[in-house]
Amino acid sequence: MEFISVYSKEQYEYIKESREVLFEFCKTISPEDFVNQNSSFGRGGSIRNLLVHITNTYQYWIANLALKKNVIYSEYENFKTIQDVIILFTTVDDFMFEFISKMDYFGDEISYKIQNVKHSTKPIRLFSHVITHEYHHKGQILSLSRHLGYIPVDTDIMR
Repeated sequence: MEFISVYSKEQYEYIKESREVLFEFCKTISPEDFVNQNSSFGRGGSIRNLLVHITNTYQYWIANLALKKNVIYSEYENFKTIQDVIILFTTVDDFMFEFISKMDYFGDEISYKIQNVKHSTKPIRLFSHVITHEYHHKGQILSLSRHLGYIPVDTDIMR
């Protein structure tokens, strides 16, 4: 099953390309709108907060649970601009590539605890969870931008 890491690395590169399209779009959003909180959207309801929430999910599932790191979750307020968020995502990329490089060696299951309850899952399931979670919130970011008066861009992998 050594192909899993090769396939996952390629897929994550596509995700990064799509994310870059979103980042370029976010650079056109005013600084005020970037942090403007809308209670209709979860996780703090701003574009900035949703982006930081995405990184926190990668930090939780991949860095802390799978790789057993002790990454401290990012606080929304520490990221004022899209450039700050882009830098934060480079740290996510670093541990994602570490995780991907180890996918073939984790064995069948990764064990972890949530609220003192033991769980286990396949590495590919963790990978799938964090990337689909990112796309879910990417859709919210684009919808939120429309509410703010912007015309969203196509961030699909196939554009």
